[in-house]
Amino acid sequence: MVFRLLATVALTGVALLVSYHLPEDSNFQLAGAASAAIVILGLSFLTGYSGQVSIGNGAFMGVGAFATAIWSAHHRTTPVVAVLAISVLAGAAAGFVVGLPATRLRGPYLAGMTLAVAFSFQFIAYAFPSWTGGDFGLNLPSALTPPRWVTDLFSPGTSTLRITNMWLADVSIVAAGVAFFLMANLFQSRTGRAMRLVRDNDVAAELVGISLPRTRIVAFVVSAACAGLGGGLFALTFGSVDPATFNLILSINLLAVVVIGGIGTLSGAMLAAIIYTYAGSWVGWIVSTTGLNTNGNTAQTLQQVIFGALLIVVMLLAPRGIAGTLKAAVLGRRGAGMTRPKHARQ
Repeated sequence: MVFRLLATVALTGVALLVSYHLPEDSNFQLAGAASAAIVILGLSFLTGYSGQVSIGNGAFMGVGAFATAIWSAHHRTTPVVAVLAISVLAGAAAGFVVGLPATRLRGPYLAGMTLAVAFSFQFIAYAFPSWTGGDFGLNLPSALTPPRWVTDLFSPGTSTLRITNMWLADVSIVAAGVAFFLMANLFQSRTGRAMRLVRDNDVAAELVGISLPRTRIVAFVVSAACAGLGGGLFALTFGSVDPATFNLILSINLLAVVVIGGIGTLSGAMLAAIIYTYAGSWVGWIVSTTGLNTNGNTAQTLQQVIFGALLIVVMLLAPRGIAGTLKAAVLGRRGAGMTRPKHARQ
């Protein structure tokens, strides 16, 4: 645990230092990548450790985003830590509600139920315009204004946008660092081992006294809490939320990048977040380089096509995902080196 804490502090510190030297556009993308990493980490935990397939984490992300926006609209002086805690609690509550019936479902039936959740969320949000703003969504009233000590780090005349975006990135980085540290410990805890046993052999899990319903509900709650936190950071970063953002495509893309990055791994979640966040920029470069019509069907659907093609390639060539396959290759090479016969080492 001490090593994980030191590693988290070191990596978070490096990321904060890098954000100080980045331009405003890069810091804005960095904030988005950090929030996406938290959402993807929760989904990776649910699928990789408990064996439950969910296509509804985009909806849980929307719950956290709207909880943040609604609270911020009525309580403008609430500290950012408290606002993000509210998004976590909102996501966890939604995960508990969905997780209750999920304890009786497996495989395609569970996927179908979460698919319905993802599909219906935006229409439910549209049905309560007094809370969600309906078609127009909600704007956040300067929820993440940089404090004075952050402003003082820059020389006079520095762009306000650069300072604000660095602060957005820093808050997201710290939140991601805390989430990854807690999840890394959960992976190695008794609860994490119980979830792996339920995933691999639920009969054996019951024989050793593990409650299958409770374990599966806990997995849903943890995953949804991560999605809620990521949604809250998303709302603070973009300054607004719209029901149309949290649609079925979002949930499908999240699941796709989880598989591509590597299910059930911390590094896979980070890699998946990078792919998800910067895919739009890469697609924009491809469109401009090839001269495609930006308003045409090809350009509009190119990101989904690339995600689909990449998912097929990864499933065929690297079933454990990119991070999982690289980790297995490194461990296999180390194992081969340690077990070589004596004459081969001489």
